[in-house]
Amino acid sequence: MSRQIMSVVGGKETASTATYDSTNPARPAEVVARVGLTDAATFAAACRTAAEAQREWAKVPAPVRGRVIASIGRLVEANAEALARLVTEEIGKPYAEALGEVREIVDTCDFFLGEGRRLYGQTVPSEMPDKNLFTFRNPVGVAAVITAGNFPVAVPSWYLVPALLCGNAVVWKPAEYAAASAHAMFQLFAAAGLPDGVLNVVFAEGAETFAGLERALGEGTVHKVGFTGSSEVGRRVGELTGRHLQSACLELGGKNPMVIMPDADLDLAAEGALFSGFGTAGQRCTSLGTAIVHESVHEAFVERLVRALASATIGDPAGDVLAGPLLDRKFADRYEEYLTWIQPHHTVVSGPVGRITKDNPRGGFDGGEGLYYHPVVVDGVRPGDRLFMEETFGPIVGVTTFRTLDEAVELANLPGYGLSSSIYTGDARSAFRFREGVSAGMVSVNNSTSGAEAHLPFGGNGRSGNGSRQSGMWVLDQFTRWQAMNWDHSGRLQKAQMDVAEIVPDLGFRLAETRLP
Repeated sequence: MSRQIMSVVGGKETASTATYDSTNPARPAEVVARVGLTDAATFAAACRTAAEAQREWAKVPAPVRGRVIASIGRLVEANAEALARLVTEEIGKPYAEALGEVREIVDTCDFFLGEGRRLYGQTVPSEMPDKNLFTFRNPVGVAAVITAGNFPVAVPSWYLVPALLCGNAVVWKPAEYAAASAHAMFQLFAAAGLPDGVLNVVFAEGAETFAGLERALGEGTVHKVGFTGSSEVGRRVGELTGRHLQSACLELGGKNPMVIMPDADLDLAAEGALFSGFGTAGQRCTSLGTAIVHESVHEAFVERLVRALASATIGDPAGDVLAGPLLDRKFADRYEEYLTWIQPHHTVVSGPVGRITKDNPRGGFDGGEGLYYHPVVVDGVRPGDRLFMEETFGPIVGVTTFRTLDEAVELANLPGYGLSSSIYTGDARSAFRFREGVSAGMVSVNNSTSGAEAHLPFGGNGRSGNGSRQSGMWVLDQFTRWQAMNWDHSGRLQKAQMDVAEIVPDLGFRLAETRLP
């Protein structure tokens, strides 16, 4: 029997205006959860509830809030297998990867539990006597967090954990097709002792969410917006927040390049391309988009990648597989559109394309009737091709060639995204020249384009984001505002830049010249 899931605002379930069936993409007829969807008015009301709760939550000492974060980490750790199985069931992510995703929540909590004792300000020397200057980190207020479903629990934790730690309240809108995973995560957070209203989960369609967010911003009950999703929607969110003099934290898509230099370990490079291009069925924002291969090793690299792909297992995500199904029917439909971008000047070197069926089989496939698709390697992509310039969310990787490192950097930057990147080389000069030239917010050397750690900044530039960063201490700037204070205990009014004592130098002084014997 499928789960019945409702939004929770102020600790209470809310009425729904419509329903959505979250299904298992490995077995599309299987309903994992029946989700009650709410409307714009409910989203705006949740933000008002959060604003009320936030005032008291901010008064809780930061070290105590840190202990709540520690409790969340322990609860997630104790429920890791159950949560990972639910992620696998709902979005088709291979179980081993789902376990790793859950581990990322624990790692995030482990990092931030101590930040409750390190929300440091500074004492700053004044230019005047008998005066002290200070800085403080204050919570922003209410954060509205909207997340995608390809990482239904890990990526939300990058927002929720630091936002809560810093004394903010949160209204979280997860993806409907990953609602069961999100609701389970919400329950674990609530069990850690968060007061009602500090964390609220709202299930709604995109248009209702946007309308509710617009209303809440107009009412002044949202003070920060975090969004993970497509560049197109991210642009609209950024425009909306900009009208209200806010800057959103935007983590968007990518067309992530991997440069293969002449001295690269080609077996290692092929392994990295296999994982970053086709792990999670290519449905990561950091998935490999285009392999940019030096012409001298092009054939050897492609041969290795195709061979590795042929021996990889696609199938039931509960087993030991490289990839399971696509996340949801809408992503399968979109992926089929990407396949139409393959042009006559391209060469598909990986075999069949399209959905895996009895009439379009894949050797060793055991996935049944799910939303499984053949992984595709397209050689001969050119700058300007849609396959080269645009994000393709799914198991498809393009290959092109270059002659010089400068050309490779230019190709890497050409699509205008700037999330993740990779270079395979044994030469430190090449690695650092690539790092200096590439526009990506993240660079890997001899590693895949995918794979974040909880204590490093995560985020992109250009079409991949607005320069905001998640994870590590850097995300604290998203969920706090700096406040400056001056305390004058001189007993008189001292005017900055006016009543400043000066010690006057003799700038015309010169040493007497001496002559050497």
